[in-house]
Amino acid sequence: MSSHIALQVESSDGAPEEKSHQRLDRYLSEALPDISRSHAQKLIEQGQVAVNGQVCTSKKLTVQVGDRLQITIPNAQPLDLQAEDIPLDILYEDDHLLIINKPVGLVVHPAPGHEGGTLVNALLAHCDHLAGIGGVQRPGIVHRLDKDTSGAIVVAKTDQAHQHLQAQLKAKTARRDYLAVIHGAPAAESGTIDLPIGRHLIDRKKMAIIPEEKGGRRAVTHWQVRERLGNYTLMQFALETGRTHQIRVHSAKMGYPIVGDMVYGAGKSVGVKLAGQALHAWRLQLEHPVSGMPVIAIAPIPATFSTLVELLRRRHSSSPSRT
Repeated sequence: MSSHIALQVESSDGAPEEKSHQRLDRYLSEALPDISRSHAQKLIEQGQVAVNGQVCTSKKLTVQVGDRLQITIPNAQPLDLQAEDIPLDILYEDDHLLIINKPVGLVVHPAPGHEGGTLVNALLAHCDHLAGIGGVQRPGIVHRLDKDTSGAIVVAKTDQAHQHLQAQLKAKTARRDYLAVIHGAPAAESGTIDLPIGRHLIDRKKMAIIPEEKGGRRAVTHWQVRERLGNYTLMQFALETGRTHQIRVHSAKMGYPIVGDMVYGAGKSVGVKLAGQALHAWRLQLEHPVSGMPVIAIAPIPATFSTLVELLRRRHSSSPSRT
């Protein structure tokens, strides 16, 4: 059975316009403490919110004092995922969280085409109490990495830890550093890319630089050169936001696609067989959700990534321009 909530937008004493002209999703998240803004947006998209008797699917609708809202909250579906004994490379673990070094090729959570063999399936075998923490299909998952990106990913073991860790990502107090090998050589040593990212307007499987007025969301990536390797560069990226494919899209937009990226790159062979793009979530720093102490995890660089860098070093050192 679903639960139903009725609200009427009212003004506050002394501030008659305080709740007026507020976006519907924001109003719901403030009026209903148990509903996050992202949850409110999903309810709106699913047609679960009516304004003055009419179903509303626009989260940007502004509510007015006197508006009547009806919200239907479907009951959570039972977790229908199987625990699978998949080995995990654990970098840190306690009663509240764990940090895993995800290999290339491992999907984080189930999706059409990947119902099993995911990190979530492995986590359910490792921690038998994750069900429901952070969502039915993504228990414990705080953030994600692309299937073909390796490296550090944090998983919450409790609701408190999940909320605290997500708040850190939102407040930008958690730091995520990546290493990548890109095609080309930036002229500068460091910089920042501040371009909104959204679903590609034609190819819906891809992301692209999309203006915010067309649905793009602000995305900020900081970068610096770690090592110049001729026509390639070892880069360090730091995420300020966490949009899908953010580093890959921003790097390609700069004109320097990531080596091995078959979606946003040129697909050129570099002499090393890569299972995915040369992008690795190398360092993760966060505040422990209970003790408040800093937790820093370094994910060892995959062998194929190291082999690629060594090959490019040898090529660069032996090139005619270096002799």
